[in-house]
Amino acid sequence: MNLLKAGLNRRQFLKSTSGLGMALTLPRASKLRAQELPTQITSMSASELSEAIRHREVSCAEVMRAYLQRIHRYNPIYNAIVSMVDDDVLIRQAQHADKALDKGEYWGWMHGMPHAVKNLADARGLESSYGSRIFAGMIPEQDSLHIARIRAQGAIFIGKTNTPEFGLGSQSYNDVHGTTKNAYDPSLTAGGSSGGAATGLATQMLPTADGSDMMGSLRNPAAFNNVIGFRPSQGRVPSPSSGKDLYYDQLATNGPMGRNVEDTIRLLETMAGYDSLAPLSLRDEIPTYERFHQIKLTKLRIGWMGDYAGYLPMEPGVLNVCEGALNELSGHGATIEKCMPSYEMARLWETWLTLRHWALSGDRALYDDPKTRKLIKPELAWEIEGGFGMPAARVSKAAIGRADWYRALHELLEHYDILALPSAQVFPFSADIHWPKSISGRAMDTYHRWMEVVIGGTLAGLPVVNLPAGFDGRGRPMGLQFIGPMGRDREVLEFAMSYESATRHLHQRPTLKA
Repeated sequence: MNLLKAGLNRRQFLKSTSGLGMALTLPRASKLRAQELPTQITSMSASELSEAIRHREVSCAEVMRAYLQRIHRYNPIYNAIVSMVDDDVLIRQAQHADKALDKGEYWGWMHGMPHAVKNLADARGLESSYGSRIFAGMIPEQDSLHIARIRAQGAIFIGKTNTPEFGLGSQSYNDVHGTTKNAYDPSLTAGGSSGGAATGLATQMLPTADGSDMMGSLRNPAAFNNVIGFRPSQGRVPSPSSGKDLYYDQLATNGPMGRNVEDTIRLLETMAGYDSLAPLSLRDEIPTYERFHQIKLTKLRIGWMGDYAGYLPMEPGVLNVCEGALNELSGHGATIEKCMPSYEMARLWETWLTLRHWALSGDRALYDDPKTRKLIKPELAWEIEGGFGMPAARVSKAAIGRADWYRALHELLEHYDILALPSAQVFPFSADIHWPKSISGRAMDTYHRWMEVVIGGTLAGLPVVNLPAGFDGRGRPMGLQFIGPMGRDREVLEFAMSYESATRHLHQRPTLKA
């Protein structure tokens, strides 16, 4: 919505924002009554907010104050944003952004918008603890590449979003910043590792958010908080880093999250793009949002892989919620068919364990030093130990297993336009436990076995979007993974646009506690 086109001038906009003019003169949000919060600003999508700032319908300083008020009110409960910059500093930065507009300087679509960086990425001048006591207080001097691209679009970095320690496990707790809570029920987990990002979006404490994904870290928390999470094709969002492998370790990737598909696409356009320091990064470009168009669902063939024909244990109700969402697409003309990859699923898990252990063996120095070893979580120690003495033949076998899996999905995608899976095997669970020890009576033999449903997208390196599927009888959110062909990120997101139009799940917002 363009507020100018809607005939809402700046004075009318300010009048409509629940006492915004009065609220902005008050020093701290903690002193405000709930009805005085400027909810109109924070409820705008990132794309709407961008247009409002660009057309001077609202100032960057007003936007910053509105978000800070909301953060001070709700973040003590949900703990999504950590390592916050002082309010006074942020207000001055926002005022500087307003002065730039006064001079005709427009930095980009995120001009003057508040943004919190996932705490696994570096932002110059902000603490990067990675959720670890080992790195608490560390201040990087340089941005990660995708963060530099977000900064170049005019974003103002207000702090970090919380993650599990080193991003391990799909429950965002750590000894430095505590536990992030679910936007729909703060007694439940937000998921992870982009848990702070997802909850920050769902609670409207952030207009948009960056994330990363190795084992569902963009997809699982998005599903648990009823927002969008997009894992792009491998190489779409490059991540060159000094001292890190550029060729073999291709499990993790950075990607965007949003309250809606449009915001997700705009952030992807910002984060994506070839970089010569990342030799495997993709050279084709993501077009601007204006060139994206919804696809016709009447011509779409969706392959529903479900629980892999009973291989994966699922909490009761997960498949029902997901199949209900698929039935909505069927009602709009899409063809839904059950399918299975031609692949032994137990082999996929063994392939995953080998490559994950091998990838995390780079943290061996933390394990070998007695001072840091006592500070790392047991799960990281277990991952590192899993790589002890790993023969090259085992890694080679896993690499072939990964290639065969890609071929199996490629074969399915020659018959179907897109493949679908649940985004998680359980609904959001208690924030007081680290992970589910069993699902439907089947014991989980590792701390991440309960998230086995997400490894297929990771190992294939294909574009995967989490889209909200709905809620169970207790109001717990669930999502669907939709997997597309390699490099066809645009087509996957154009499908997401159609899905968003055909369903109403994104409109069910949480009732926040304060």
